[in-house]
Amino acid sequence: MDYAIIRLGGKQYRVREGQTLVVDRVKADEGKTFQPDVLLGEATVTATVVAHERGPKIRIGKYKRRTGYKRHNGFRAATSRLEISLGAAKKKAAAAPKKAAEPKVEQAAPAPAAAPAPAAAPAEEHVKGMPKDYEGMTVAQVSEGAKGWNKPMLQAALAFEQAHAGRKGAIAALESALKAKEEH
Repeated sequence: MDYAIIRLGGKQYRVREGQTLVVDRVKADEGKTFQPDVLLGEATVTATVVAHERGPKIRIGKYKRRTGYKRHNGFRAATSRLEISLGAAKKKAAAAPKKAAEPKVEQAAPAPAAAPAPAAAPAEEHVKGMPKDYEGMTVAQVSEGAKGWNKPMLQAALAFEQAHAGRKGAIAALESALKAKEEH
């Protein structure tokens, strides 16, 4: 996860690495760092106080007609500008899956070496009665074409799907077309 949700001053903020955030005034001095409460996320969040500022002026006016009553007031919120950094816990967590992924890649590498043998099998099944260019067809093309194929072609295509591709949509289309051929 590349973000975290923190709580500061009773409010929640979604933060990312390097983000600058303007929040209600915090007690830490400028240049100091602190760690806010992390509600969601695995990283250690560190906030650095960049500056203490004041928000935009809000004008407040009271007025009662026909009485001459007018009052004006203003307000500027005390804010702090923070710079967020997500800590090392995230980096370590990200590094661990890469190491775990590497053995999976190594295990997956022998599979392509075995791939040429199944590539010859579709050619053999194609000769046995599968429709022309069946291996390159999409599920939509298979379901549309299955309506016009004869029973041996459907059976050969279904056997190929179950043995090699295993596309659920194509298997369902072939089975329904076979069922329709058997009923007629």
